[in-house]
Amino acid sequence: MSVTTRYREAWEGFWREAPGEQGAVFWDAEPSVTAGVHLGLFEPHLAAPGLPLVDLGCGNGTQTRFLADRYPRVVGADLSAAALDHARLADPAGQASYRLFDAAEKVEAETLHAELGDVNVYMRGVLHQCEPDDRQPLVDGLATLVGDRGRAFVVELAEAAGPLLRGLAQGPGGPPAKLAPVFRHGIAPGEVADAAVPEYLRAAGLVVLASGELPLVTTEYLADGTRIELPSKWVVVGRV
Repeated sequence: MSVTTRYREAWEGFWREAPGEQGAVFWDAEPSVTAGVHLGLFEPHLAAPGLPLVDLGCGNGTQTRFLADRYPRVVGADLSAAALDHARLADPAGQASYRLFDAAEKVEAETLHAELGDVNVYMRGVLHQCEPDDRQPLVDGLATLVGDRGRAFVVELAEAAGPLLRGLAQGPGGPPAKLAPVFRHGIAPGEVADAAVPEYLRAAGLVVLASGELPLVTTEYLADGTRIELPSKWVVVGRV
């Protein structure tokens, strides 16, 4: 099963329109408040730190480049060719490699695993943006990539983020400037029940090794200058 054509085209349209500079996209926060924080939670649970690292849903590669400074082989994977164009332009030295990849497609996940072997995976804010029918196949693909030795760090919006996003979208002035394109392209973050995420992971044969809560930091600000942060939950998973 692969993502729908409509969904893929929505992401292509979004990334073709997105400005090239870092921070112009709603979730494209600087690594010091995203991946840099997450690695402190992830690395203690890595069974094999030397494995390749896949940044799944890498977008324009901001976090990928940060990760590539810390691991010997990093692959940024995304289903949008336009997103990967942004990532490659921002990485002229080729710190990381980039791959067009649909994690919900079983054959693609198996092919990448055959190429790289077991990998560690960083996945930030991908599952809640998937259409419902793609969520379990996506997590199944994640499990294929991890294999027997890898670990995955998965951070997703919490259920409580839904009302906050709706409130932002329905404000008197409309959604904030960086959030508006997300809704306009029909890829508004969906709502995944907090209880559903462990079930997707369990069904894929993955075990939760650690978990917690953190704010998901965005690049947008309220009128009073407060940075918008959304509640999120994180897990480290693997096979034991």
